[in-house]
Amino acid sequence: MLDLVAFRRDLHAHPETGFDLDRTPDLIAAELERAGLEVTRGVGRTGIVATLHRGPDETAIGFRADMDALPIHEMTNLPYRSQTEGKFHGCGHDGHSTMLLGAALALAADTSLNRTVHFIFQPDEENGNGAAAMIADGLFERFPMSAIYGLHNMPGMELGYFATQAGPFCAFEDNFEIRIQGQGGHASMPEKGIDPIVTGAAIVMQLQSIVSRSLPPREHGVVSITEFLTDGARNILPSNVTIRGDCRGFSKDVSECIERRMRAIVDGVSAAQGAVSEVDYSTSFRPLVNDAKATDAISGAAGKVGTLDAEFGRVGFSEDFAEFLIHRPGAFILMGNGLEGNNAMPLHNPSYDFNDEAIRYGIAFWTSLAQRGF
Repeated sequence: MLDLVAFRRDLHAHPETGFDLDRTPDLIAAELERAGLEVTRGVGRTGIVATLHRGPDETAIGFRADMDALPIHEMTNLPYRSQTEGKFHGCGHDGHSTMLLGAALALAADTSLNRTVHFIFQPDEENGNGAAAMIADGLFERFPMSAIYGLHNMPGMELGYFATQAGPFCAFEDNFEIRIQGQGGHASMPEKGIDPIVTGAAIVMQLQSIVSRSLPPREHGVVSITEFLTDGARNILPSNVTIRGDCRGFSKDVSECIERRMRAIVDGVSAAQGAVSEVDYSTSFRPLVNDAKATDAISGAAGKVGTLDAEFGRVGFSEDFAEFLIHRPGAFILMGNGLEGNNAMPLHNPSYDFNDEAIRYGIAFWTSLAQRGF
């Protein structure tokens, strides 16, 4: 029998990022093939779909786990810490893959299962490109399924605790870059130039009014400036400023409002200051919206395994699983990773670790859902 804790720790010690997955999918695929599942490699470049045929296509459902790590240097002293400099399983995808693998092996040995299940192991979740790549590669045409489900661990939430809700659950993520061109010069003679720092600073302050003055109080929105870059120096007024940032919310209307107001603010402030500006605005992650019927299914499965909060409320982070839900009904759920030590460190923290005690809860959840998911 496969030692799943050792398997998870091996994945942790050898992280791979983005689409550059080689060792990780090979290890997972080998175990799935050994158990008799039909394994298709290279879906969406480096993704895997393993199929357990136990019923007609119209009853088939999909279970998804992510495989990629983060471009972060690990700061733990764990015996199985990352052996690859600058790469680290700081979001628990090593645990997600291990739990789904364990569920696939358990269901393969369960002769009572009478439906087909597709086990989907996705690359490049962190950059928000993996789901789209698998879909473009014919995921839903090649592997018909009536619904798709996903799970993510949550540090600071006790083991055996599950949380979800119907409707909007995870936020969209939009990204922007504002480029301001002024006229540089000597710091002692600002009147002879057009200072893009002054323009940029005014834009930064005005952007804060989008959420407070352009969105209804009932709508959630976040506009964050994360970079302010210039080509100036100690005694040189710059000619150019670049401002980058991140926006969050839960609906297309909020996204469109933020973009519309941002462009108007940049145009207006720049014109007043005599600068010239451009705005690039794009969506990296769509809002994740759980289907009501699918949410009932995952809630029922989770309730059989542990403690369930089926009205948890919306969460501010984004998830590439949202892309799948544009094409098929489905639902996403959070699962506790523990309250102490590395297990309680926030996701993406260099000292985080997936809790091996959570593996059994994840397997139990997936196997329960296989029996009841619509």
